[in-house]
Amino acid sequence: MALPQSIRNAAEPWTAKELRKLKELAADNLPPSVIGMRLGRPEPAVLNKALQLGIPILPLNRPPYGV
Repeated sequence: MALPQSIRNAAEPWTAKELRKLKELAADNLPPSVIGMRLGRPEPAVLNKALQLGIPILPLNRPPYGV
């Protein structure tokens, strides 16, 4: 049985490519839930990694895409 798309990489270490994408998506003002779906990671993992790297993803409730 395949893992849901949103957590396919949950147990895997973060790659340099994923970290670049995380920075890109955060800069694009996407909410952590959308970033998680695009990276195949749970939302808490996205938030934790962003916090570790000092990537701002706050406020969490802002609309995406600068709306």
